[in-house]
Amino acid sequence: MRTAIRYLLYLLLLGLAGCSKDATTKGGFALEYWSSNNGGEISFSRSAVEAWNDAHPESPVKYQPVPEGQSSEEIILAAVVAKTTPDIYANIWQGLVEFYSRSGILVPLDTLDGFMEFIYGRCDSATVREVTSGDGHIYQVPWKINPFMTIYNKQALKELGLDSFPATYSAYLDAARRFKKDTDGDGYVDQWFGNTSVKLAWYQRLFNFYPLYLAASGGQPLIRDGRANFNNEYAVGAFRFLQELYRENYFSRQVESAGQDLFIAERYASKWTGPWEIEYLEKYKREGFEYGFAPMPVPDGHEGPVYTYCDPKNIVIFNTCRNPQLAFEFIKAMLSEQGDLAFLKTTNQLPRRKNMADIPGFQAFFAQNPLLQVFAEQARHVKGADNCEVLVEVFDILSQEYEACVLYQIKSPEQAVADAEQAVNVLLRAAE
Repeated sequence: MRTAIRYLLYLLLLGLAGCSKDATTKGGFALEYWSSNNGGEISFSRSAVEAWNDAHPESPVKYQPVPEGQSSEEIILAAVVAKTTPDIYANIWQGLVEFYSRSGILVPLDTLDGFMEFIYGRCDSATVREVTSGDGHIYQVPWKINPFMTIYNKQALKELGLDSFPATYSAYLDAARRFKKDTDGDGYVDQWFGNTSVKLAWYQRLFNFYPLYLAASGGQPLIRDGRANFNNEYAVGAFRFLQELYRENYFSRQVESAGQDLFIAERYASKWTGPWEIEYLEKYKREGFEYGFAPMPVPDGHEGPVYTYCDPKNIVIFNTCRNPQLAFEFIKAMLSEQGDLAFLKTTNQLPRRKNMADIPGFQAFFAQNPLLQVFAEQARHVKGADNCEVLVEVFDILSQEYEACVLYQIKSPEQAVADAEQAVNVLLRAAE
């Protein structure tokens, strides 16, 4: 597996060799910082860099969004191989950090002055444990999250005689049974209770199976002590729940195209999504369309808080950086309480900061944005990704079993989860 990944990096390097630059030259800038190329994050980053440069003219930061490409992950991989990485990158998926750290290309941040005080001031101990790598070092700064929740059409709920969104699997399935319809009389269902992606790419499981698993299990990891940890009632139950949603035609199998949104068209009553949906809906929904958010559904009899996947993107310092301490000082300034509030206002994404909903400086913003406050409350109970060098491959295995069990219904949930466990343990042994 490692050989295959290294070969891929080699191919990427060959393809971009003509675009490589001298990593030691920054045109008079002390640091180079890349963000994602999301419009809100570009605006925030430019403002943060301008404020830093005004206050630190002797140590200016050069800023640019990550260069365009098929994916930011591929661009970063290519930059790693070509040694053209920026000093600071603020958009790395948490699940990739262990691969990069074991490759020796990231700065261990806990070796920098003031880092541990900073991270414990920003994050709770559970988050700190989550981002601590297998070698005991911390290579990433928890930065932003977009917790997954259930968005639902309030009118659809009223028509079902429900005062609140169904919280458990059985209640959800009952509501779905009563909601699905053939509205045009052609013999085919064209109104479904929900929708989630039927694409088989590994990362799609982050948006359906994984948040359901976290919700059911109280936030248990998929990998523990170097072995699969998911052959349990929670994963089996999530697969069975999803399998029934498709078997009974409660969920659509349609793949939405650009410009098509069947939730806005009111042919879906619900879907699983993040806080980015709010700005989009406020722009495109019809007048009078009302929606709300609820936690992910959980098994009957579930007790305790409902966890979910938070889709974390974090900040790293690459080992090509000539002044890691200065890079950390810039990150610390950008992620101050005032900086996080500016980020929240500019992007409608949540900083990963403990007790965010209780911070006095954030209260006025959340009072004006009550739907985002729902996500801030959910942020008390979120999980990111396990520290596993081959986590992408783990999710690829889960996605293959999801296809067999949930979409094609040719395996039982028990068999699919057991087969995934066996394949993942073979993968983990090979990666040791």
